[in-house]
Amino acid sequence: MRRGSPFSRAVLGLACARAGHEHAVRPWRGLCDCGSPLAVRYDLPRLARRWRRGSLARRRGGLWRFREVLPLAAGVPVTDLGEGGTPLLPAMRLGRELGLARLWIKDESGNPTASFKARGMAVAVNVAVALGRTVLAVPSAGNAGSALAAYAAAAGAAAHVFMPRDTPRAFLADCRLLGARVTLVDGLITDAARALREGAAGDWTDLSTLREPYRLEGKKTLGYEIAEALGWRLPDVIVYPTGGGTGLLGMWKAFEELEALGWIEPGRRPRMVCVQAAGCAPLVRAFHAGEPSAAPWQDAQTAASGLRVPAAVADFWILRVLRDSRGTAVAVPEASLLADTLRLSRREGVVACPEGGAALAALRQLAADGWVAPDEDVVLFNTGSGLKYLEALEEALAAERVAVG
Repeated sequence: MRRGSPFSRAVLGLACARAGHEHAVRPWRGLCDCGSPLAVRYDLPRLARRWRRGSLARRRGGLWRFREVLPLAAGVPVTDLGEGGTPLLPAMRLGRELGLARLWIKDESGNPTASFKARGMAVAVNVAVALGRTVLAVPSAGNAGSALAAYAAAAGAAAHVFMPRDTPRAFLADCRLLGARVTLVDGLITDAARALREGAAGDWTDLSTLREPYRLEGKKTLGYEIAEALGWRLPDVIVYPTGGGTGLLGMWKAFEELEALGWIEPGRRPRMVCVQAAGCAPLVRAFHAGEPSAAPWQDAQTAASGLRVPAAVADFWILRVLRDSRGTAVAVPEASLLADTLRLSRREGVVACPEGGAALAALRQLAADGWVAPDEDVVLFNTGSGLKYLEALEEALAAERVAVG
């Protein structure tokens, strides 16, 4: 560990995702001076000489088993609630239904606070606290707020969560139960973010999606886990419900790192699929129009609250990854999203969230169009538990009753 620094010796600094500008990791920095997201850079050639993937077999499960490629040094204590290490489930029934021989579900509902957001918040909160930042804030449509509240509580930090007023009740209860101060805002998550920035005090640390570099580091462990579960090879296709895009970008960063470490075969990365709801699809619209960035979506509407993100700070980066991977972007109708939430749950025993239903609806389209071949390895994401979305599940069940009756 560097003298007086909590960061690993492997951390070289922060790099701007748009222009490559370099920044030090201390003091705390959110965005590049140009306003673009930052990513942590590691000395991967040095790590490749001394870190072998076989060493993972001797470690317990969870996110922190990949400590060499996480920001904090090994000697720095961390708040660990058991995040990461979620299963990659063979989806045999759905696979047969879709004509896919090798379909997998990465089920993130087993994380703390029942969603993938625990991964990013675990790393971001630990880094912030290690740097003396103890008043943390986030705008959230649900799961990110719950995750911040949990990790702040465990680390002894204060949490401020700004949420749209119509956020599902379970998320509000989560945040308040865990001691966060919740501010409800009329409008969408972009309005909550504006309210946070207008109301922030001088000692607040903003952990908004990709407005800081460390949630990306937690989310990238999704890519490490998928590669490990498949015997250090990558799937052909990853279908990912995309709001702010931290998970999609994190996995792409993981694949870059895995290649540099020599742990996977170079040049065989998955085609990445960005899934959005038809009622809020700025990235899908921009992708198919060939645009380098995405204009904000007006009047965003969907029951999948994690997809109700009308503008993403990393839009240019997400679009770049989709094109570099030879991937695509799919918008799914609300009725399909809700119906496939039920279908995913009933076919595979996973209590799916609406975002997971959206991913299945998109894969159904891609399989029908022949974009996905029957013998390809496909990973489909269920990003959290459907039990947080009782209002949406009730809507889906009501629609089903109407359809059959």
